[in-house]
Amino acid sequence: MNEETLNEVFLKRFKKHSILTGILFIILGIAGMLLPVISSLTVTIFIGWFLVFGGIFFIYHLIKSPFKKWIDWIKPLLLIISGALLIIFPFPGVAAVGLLLAFYLLMDAGTNFLFAFETYPSKGWGWVTFNGIISLILATMLFLWWPFDSYWFVGLFVGISLFVDGIVLLIAGINAHKTHTN
Repeated sequence: MNEETLNEVFLKRFKKHSILTGILFIILGIAGMLLPVISSLTVTIFIGWFLVFGGIFFIYHLIKSPFKKWIDWIKPLLLIISGALLIIFPFPGVAAVGLLLAFYLLMDAGTNFLFAFETYPSKGWGWVTFNGIISLILATMLFLWWPFDSYWFVGLFVGISLFVDGIVLLIAGINAHKTHTN
């Protein structure tokens, strides 16, 4: 196969899957935005299961490993206990996820400001600054109104993220379709 044929195969697969995935992400995003509390709880429980399975996999690794000290068991047990707490008590878990999201947005704002400062006066630096301002405002809102706004904000944030990802995938798939048919 030559390179052009590989690109055609890639475009054919990409356009089909990205359009379908984009539509599904848009639907999930709209659901997350319309039902933010349910979305927040779902995300928190999902994170809890990831931690539980991570702890189980770590225990499996320890059992198969020749090195077995008592201290090695702390990490997997903490993963399982933390995950189980998120699953059993998802509302306080949402508050914790909201706090983590606030710290993430604060760091995101800082990195956007640094990047804008480094790229000034290049084209687009203003948009990077704008993104940093939005992240800073969202982080400030979460810190000021934490933990109560975590219950709707986490789900809304995830819903918006899925919606935007879906739009991007859909547009990329449509553009790939146009490219492949031309």
